[in-house]
Amino acid sequence: MQSKQKLNLFSFTMIVVGLVIGMGIFRTAATSAKDAISPSVYFSAWIIGGIVALCGALTYAEIGSRYPVTGGYYKVFAKAYHPSIAFAINCLILVSNAASLSGVALVGSGYLLKIFPGEWNDTHKALLSCAAIVVFYVINLMGLKMSSLAQNILMIIKITMILVLIAALFFPDKYAHETTAQMVDHASSSMDWIKSLGISLVAVSFTYGGYQQTINFGNEVNKPASNIPRGIFLGIAIIIALYLLVNLSYYNLVGFNQMKNEKEIAYVVIDKLFGQTGATIFSAFLFLGVLAYVNGLLMSNPRVMFAMGEDGSLPKAFANENKRTGVLTFSLTVFAILCIIILFFSQQFERILTFSIFLDCFGMILSSATIFWFRKKTKHLDDSGIYKVKLFPLAPLVFIAAYIFVGISISLDYEKNNYAALIGVSVLSVFIVLYFLLHRKAKAKNKT
Repeated sequence: MQSKQKLNLFSFTMIVVGLVIGMGIFRTAATSAKDAISPSVYFSAWIIGGIVALCGALTYAEIGSRYPVTGGYYKVFAKAYHPSIAFAINCLILVSNAASLSGVALVGSGYLLKIFPGEWNDTHKALLSCAAIVVFYVINLMGLKMSSLAQNILMIIKITMILVLIAALFFPDKYAHETTAQMVDHASSSMDWIKSLGISLVAVSFTYGGYQQTINFGNEVNKPASNIPRGIFLGIAIIIALYLLVNLSYYNLVGFNQMKNEKEIAYVVIDKLFGQTGATIFSAFLFLGVLAYVNGLLMSNPRVMFAMGEDGSLPKAFANENKRTGVLTFSLTVFAILCIIILFFSQQFERILTFSIFLDCFGMILSSATIFWFRKKTKHLDDSGIYKVKLFPLAPLVFIAAYIFVGISISLDYEKNNYAALIGVSVLSVFIVLYFLLHRKAKAKNKT
């Protein structure tokens, strides 16, 4: 795909931040706290999550530099693995991303509806979320430059909201007062601590996830060999700092035990600082910030569909491009429709969280592992000025091990997680079978 519009470093960095900072930090902190048996588990999960994200960001930076193509996150699978694996994993990722987008939009709608009096149910939230998806679908139809501009504006709004939460740290008179008995860690074995950490990392992984999608922009980034790694590194560094500070704010103002019982935890903090009026205004702006996440996924995922259509894994219609704007109209439309369909089936954010992360585990592990294949096959690029991971092979191995740990944690806690692991493996198997059925059909058609 050829496009005259190029993303500069600032725009690409904002896309990284926008893809990662969705509604997660405003919601999953409570989920992570609920799954943590102690404050030490809770903060360890967020620190480890940041380290893992940085290792992953550095790994994807090198992969992106060695293979800077549009639809790169799909094409690394197709390049390093059997086409059936590439097809199945990327179908899983598309479903997971569509579900995540829908769930995040649903939670954002819940915040917005706090402004208006009345009894709002899940259907109302779904309709409002659907409207947001449609609006940004139209914006993305206008081209990369327009959608990138919208991303920059919305990210500024969202980061401002996060800074307001961080500013709460400077109001110690508003801090929650928990007794010493409440604050001390519960007596537990090392195994209990590790199990709790694994479950707590599920929500943390969701909150840090998304940066790997930036590899899909490939040659749409100006000077990809330098700007892709720089944009990812800068974006993740910003995210780690913001997340740790926001979590400290939650912990100080709400209190660890109270956090376990809150969903709209950001609303509680702002209400404590500025009252209900301030919390209402915050919710309105927070919804605007959430739209940046919606916009980011609507920008990146159609590029995966484009790559799959281009190499024949999906029908050729997915590789169609608007010659005037460079927009992948068909792929964008299909992805938006998929989001809307999932939206009305998911209904609640919690229902899709664990399932989405388990699906992501497949993609994260297999995609990051391709760095070993690319290092071997593209040695001729080593002295060409491309980015190379300094801590190789430690960084990719830490990243892979972390997602294996999260996947195992979800599998062991199968009843609580509604058999998400079993369903995820089943869906993966179905996609692999579907690939061979489509491949056989294509072969038969070519013979005739």
